[in-house]
Amino acid sequence: MSAPFLTSSLSRRRWLGASAGLLGLGLAGTGITAGAAAPVSGKIRLAGWSKPISEITNILAEPDKGFFKAQGVDLTYLPGAGGGDAIRNILSGQGDVAFTDPGSFFMALDKGEKLVAIYDIYPQNVFNVVSLRSSGIRSPADLKGKTIGVYSLASGTRQNLMVMLHQAGLKESDVRIVVTGLLNFAPLMQGQVDATAATDTGLAVGLRKGMGEVHVMPVRDYLNMSSDMFVVRRQTLEQQPALLQAFLRGYRDSAAWMIANPEEAATLATKRAIDGTQRDINLDVIALRNASAQPTLRPQGKVAPLGSFDLAALQKGADAYHALGMVQQPIQVADVVDSRWLPGA
Repeated sequence: MSAPFLTSSLSRRRWLGASAGLLGLGLAGTGITAGAAAPVSGKIRLAGWSKPISEITNILAEPDKGFFKAQGVDLTYLPGAGGGDAIRNILSGQGDVAFTDPGSFFMALDKGEKLVAIYDIYPQNVFNVVSLRSSGIRSPADLKGKTIGVYSLASGTRQNLMVMLHQAGLKESDVRIVVTGLLNFAPLMQGQVDATAATDTGLAVGLRKGMGEVHVMPVRDYLNMSSDMFVVRRQTLEQQPALLQAFLRGYRDSAAWMIANPEEAATLATKRAIDGTQRDINLDVIALRNASAQPTLRPQGKVAPLGSFDLAALQKGADAYHALGMVQQPIQVADVVDSRWLPGA
């Protein structure tokens, strides 16, 4: 692994078993064997949406665990400030793979960029709208005429708030959206906003710090659209399919490790994550990310492979973005998602 990379409760035997089980489920019915991939070697620059935080401990664990190295991938993690930043980094040639959100992906497609989504990192939606229990807000309809905080106008919090309002038959003009920044629970506690949009991990940290009784409306109850995915330029996919497939195998193995070993990951985060000083909070955050990494699809009652897309939910999200005017052209997600490179697909 290159220098710029930011730059246990379960035994190794159990971890190997869990990984093999996940792989086996993914291979079921495909006719493709795990040994079919040819050995590759090369560098991948992963353009992230965030700094090296505990949510991505499975990636930060690379110097310790070598999941990508085992696949022949020399991984560099490039910190970012939002999904749009990750997209910009691959478009400018500074990165190869973007760790980004569907909204940033849709908006880049709308501008004519030739991009492809190749892995659903968090198929479960992680966004919520949170209000104080004393406010009486219990449903999206109760938000009409209310003031709602978001991280920023370009953030996933606003985008997912808009999607939830749309699913409930409301428009942006029915509410007042204000930017509160990442420390968005303080304005809620101080009565400056009636509700605030937040990720599940932000909410968990807020509750740990004694935020008090709140009512939570998960966006996934209205549309369980993916939260983050790996996106590449179509040209990169055409030129380096084997290397990208090796990257996805490395990521799949890192995710399976964190799912099987949350305690070990929480400890490792204290060393690798910039926000990982409190191990108990790391464990909360890692548990939430492990849950959000689970595929939503259950084909024939079986668990789909890690990274699997729910195209129907993603299409509903794309349609909502178009209906809301957040993209000008309709998007057919089947044309911009390529699942052939998923490990086990």
